[in-house]
Amino acid sequence: MKKRSTPPTVSEVARAAGVGTTTVSRVINGGDRVSPKTLAHVQRVIQAMGYSPNQAARVLKGHRTKTIGLVIPSIADPFFSSCAEAVQAVALANDSLLIVTASHNDPHTEIENLNILISHRVDGFIVAPANSQSQALRDLLKRVAVPVVSIDRPVSDSLVASVVTDNFKGAKFATQHLIDHGYKRIVCLTGESTLFTIQERTRGYRAAVDSAGLPSTLNTSAKDYRSTEYAIESMLSGANPPDALFTLKNSTTIYAFEVLQKLNIAVPKTIALLGFDDFELAATVRPSISVVQQPVEEIGRVAAELLFEQLLGTRSSGIPGKSKRPRQVILETRLVQRSSCGCSPTPA
Repeated sequence: MKKRSTPPTVSEVARAAGVGTTTVSRVINGGDRVSPKTLAHVQRVIQAMGYSPNQAARVLKGHRTKTIGLVIPSIADPFFSSCAEAVQAVALANDSLLIVTASHNDPHTEIENLNILISHRVDGFIVAPANSQSQALRDLLKRVAVPVVSIDRPVSDSLVASVVTDNFKGAKFATQHLIDHGYKRIVCLTGESTLFTIQERTRGYRAAVDSAGLPSTLNTSAKDYRSTEYAIESMLSGANPPDALFTLKNSTTIYAFEVLQKLNIAVPKTIALLGFDDFELAATVRPSISVVQQPVEEIGRVAAELLFEQLLGTRSSGIPGKSKRPRQVILETRLVQRSSCGCSPTPA
């Protein structure tokens, strides 16, 4: 058989199936008002002829593109890559393609990425805001006519739905856990102090130490390995070296652990360590590292489900995804007790 040089058209499928073009269109769009027998027959013909809808033409007619966008700080970050995997699973279940872009926590890059997604006419998108207070982000999201959901961080003073964890409560509980162990000089070590999540975790830390009448020591210089090394060495050489570190991000926890190992500092005997966010090797290094664990996959899954709820539901305005009030989902964290804080590891 000679290979076709052009893909089959709707009219050709209709002739081959012995039905009208309207019936073929209905089958392509879900099979409404088509009998089960005819639906199965037309689907067999479509498959045999290798027909696929012209997506560009469908978009021009106002159909969905069956694509959604995801803007996250980093694809390499295990937290956000796990979120992306969960979002993709929900997208596939809804016959949609996921397009992922990275903002590197740069508000300008974030806006550029969002504009690219809008130009590709995505059906909706999920974003982890580089700056929750950004007026430019608020203005852009207010103009778009597709559903938007934020993850990990909300878009302040907006109607954008969000899925976040209770960072304040998780950090407060973790700090209180260190206090209950008897540590009195607990340093909160972090970087990127302008991020919503870090600010909430800092608030939780301060609430716990203030309540216990202990000094609050915040070091925001830990942005990479070298700056973390310098921060820890400076604290150790000071008049009142810490007896515990509470690190507010998985990368900071890893840097701190590596520095303490390099300096031959006994953990937790000399300095205890507890981090916010779990990571793959936290349970296998020695000593194993205690962490505040977030329900990462659930964050991505719930955000994607919320997006498709808005996308597939029609509001009174007739515009998908437009509602009168924001919907915020707040998920709980879990303290995973391992050896670095002075605990016996929690059974898996």
